[in-house]
Amino acid sequence: MRSLSILILTASLSEYASAFTGGHRDIYHDHYGQDLRRRNIVYDGHIADTYDFVIVGGGTAGLAIASRLSEDSNTTVLVLEAGDTGDAAADTINTPVNAYYHGLPGSAYDWAYTTVTQPNAGNRSVYWPCGKLLGGSSAMNGMYHVRPSKLEVDAWSTLVNGTTKWNWDALFAGMKDSETFTPPTSDVQAIAKMEYNAASRGTNGPIHASYPGFEFSTLGSWTATLANAGVQVCQDAYGGDPFGAYIATNSINPANWTRSYARSGYIDPLPPRDNLAILPNATVTRLLFDNSNANNLTATGVEWAASADAPRQTIKVRKEVILSSGAMGSPRVLMHSGVGPADVLQAAGVDVQVNLPGVGQHLQDHLSSGLLFQTNTDTAASLYASNATGNTPIFLSYVNSAVAYVNSTSLLGADGAASLKQQVSDALSSSLSSLVPSSDDTVKAGYEAIYNTTLNTIFPSDVGQVEILLQLTSSGPNGMNVLAIQAGLQHPYSHGRIYITSSDPFVAPAIDPQYLSHAADIVILREGLKLARKLGATAPLSAAVVGEVQPGTSVQSDADWEAWIRGQASTEFHPSSSCAMLPRELGGVVDEDLKVYGLANVRVADASVYPISVSAHLQAPTYGLAEQAAKIIRATYNGVGWPSSSGNSSSGSNNGSNNGNGNGSSDQTDKNSASRLASSGLLALAAGALLAALL
Repeated sequence: MRSLSILILTASLSEYASAFTGGHRDIYHDHYGQDLRRRNIVYDGHIADTYDFVIVGGGTAGLAIASRLSEDSNTTVLVLEAGDTGDAAADTINTPVNAYYHGLPGSAYDWAYTTVTQPNAGNRSVYWPCGKLLGGSSAMNGMYHVRPSKLEVDAWSTLVNGTTKWNWDALFAGMKDSETFTPPTSDVQAIAKMEYNAASRGTNGPIHASYPGFEFSTLGSWTATLANAGVQVCQDAYGGDPFGAYIATNSINPANWTRSYARSGYIDPLPPRDNLAILPNATVTRLLFDNSNANNLTATGVEWAASADAPRQTIKVRKEVILSSGAMGSPRVLMHSGVGPADVLQAAGVDVQVNLPGVGQHLQDHLSSGLLFQTNTDTAASLYASNATGNTPIFLSYVNSAVAYVNSTSLLGADGAASLKQQVSDALSSSLSSLVPSSDDTVKAGYEAIYNTTLNTIFPSDVGQVEILLQLTSSGPNGMNVLAIQAGLQHPYSHGRIYITSSDPFVAPAIDPQYLSHAADIVILREGLKLARKLGATAPLSAAVVGEVQPGTSVQSDADWEAWIRGQASTEFHPSSSCAMLPRELGGVVDEDLKVYGLANVRVADASVYPISVSAHLQAPTYGLAEQAAKIIRATYNGVGWPSSSGNSSSGSNNGSNNGNGNGSSDQTDKNSASRLASSGLLALAAGALLAALL
């Protein structure tokens, strides 16, 4: 018999969400009657005709950069976001568990991209959801808040001539600047057996990194199970060595159990800033250039439209354009502006302004699949469906968080890893000639550099080749209680591209990740799924497993696994590298200052600039990238950025006491606003734990 201990909370989630900045509901005002959530978002479409900085994309990176740049009151900043505000979906966004049951994928807030047919993945077209609203994908993702390794980030900097602007120390500081870490309650920690090192975490940033208020005893068996299966357990996953199994943090605000994301963290808590405007429903169609210097064009304006049928409008630019539209959006804007591979632009009917062959190339994604096991315990899915907990705010904060990054020797054995490494090395020449979706020699050279870095630096190290995830949010067939164990390929040798097929900027780009075009990728993913099956039969997790539901016992041989993968594997939602930061001679698109080659005042700052895929979900490193990008930009014009590192001195008034989503600002006006909020009697929900004892 199972018993369930529940702390009853009488307020509904919407009531809690409306009581805090970050809930962005209509009811909260300061004592002047101003609507706090609308202060910097332009709802009537009225904006100035010229700004110092125009940021294209109001997502994870774009809103963070806008917040930081507009801290300088002498600088004007405009954000153009193609999607809506997300106001009408506030409760859906803010409720963490809705990411699984009532999320935004498939809605009007989703770009709903699809890949071209993938010949090595069952001739399927794969769905790629992507956030189309303020906050971007940070408003709709699964809220994993994890970091890459020092080795991977330093390998990135090595590819860019050893720049210190993008080594581990720089990105580590940026990631810490972006977050406020809150440890789990003692009860939740005891259930899930979480380990953490607070010294590796940020203390005063806009984005909350914490843990759900509700946990399952099944989660507490995770790290012991991995250890028994021969995978190391990680003691400090956030200090540069995230190797092995651990319980990850999530982007959740434990003050009110709501999602903490780019809008709620970096924008909603800001006071009115006359120098910041955020315009939703504004799709950028192209950049306009002064081409008097043909070798270094200057962007003078940004053209945008509210819809495909709406008139084009232009914003003038004094200083810079910053593209933060993500791995799909940023290369699209460049190509429609005439910056990209000449053959692609000409075929699409776009005049070539700068022949930059790397735009859209080097595309990498985490391909994944998972196993379902029938379980004899309650799961988040079963309790949610039955409303057994009353679906209180603490229960609704539950999201998946058990992870493991498994290295090559743990996955394949020492001999197997050495053998596969040799096979991949021997295949370099044929891969260069057959797998690079470009005839340009610089793009091929870039693929070779990434390939060799992945093979010779990352593969033999402790860095994870697959990510293993435990999920308690899945629903089984016919109401069956299930748990899922997912495996995701982290360092694909299959690289693809994104390209435009029309001069119409409202036509979606073609996305071709070339899944499983390199033989090593299916071997690594296959072995990851075998490990997932092994975990289901390994104690102590095995005590919760009744039997395997998917793919089932009919899948046994390597050929069986590979056929199943080709028919089932899909994206883990982590596309990157389509505007890679590499030297131009390696098919790079941006330099170490994020400036686009051939353009004097256009930068790209989002996940598209990572030159290599990393073993991590991309949210946390992208916040760190945005923080570092803002420092680089501010230093360009002011000579300095701001104090930054472990003290998080740039992040303003959020002191980590869980009383909101943090304003991330150093302006005195921001501090005054925070004082007004603190004195206005906003409800403060004490952090608590909802205990689930499953006997």
